[in-house]
Amino acid sequence: MPRMLRRAAVLGTTAHMASKRGQAKAEAAAQQQAPAEPAPPPPMEAAPPVAAPAPAEDTYGDLMKLKELLDAGVLTQAEFDAQKQKLLNA
Repeated sequence: MPRMLRRAAVLGTTAHMASKRGQAKAEAAAQQQAPAEPAPPPPMEAAPPVAAPAPAEDTYGDLMKLKELLDAGVLTQAEFDAQKQKLLNA
């Protein structure tokens, strides 16, 4: 019986040491593969012009801002309605 326990202990220790060595090798390989300096950005090429956002998106955002001003009491209902009509007719 003591011989079997000794054998199990040796096998367990061996497996533990092998695991630690494997982990250390993997970490060393990862450090070697990691670039020392970040790669320089690719040269800038002439980018195509970006299209202006659609007016519907601007209109919605502007309406939301007006509504917030109305809710905060900065605008009266008449001022809000006038500005809203300007935005919707544009």
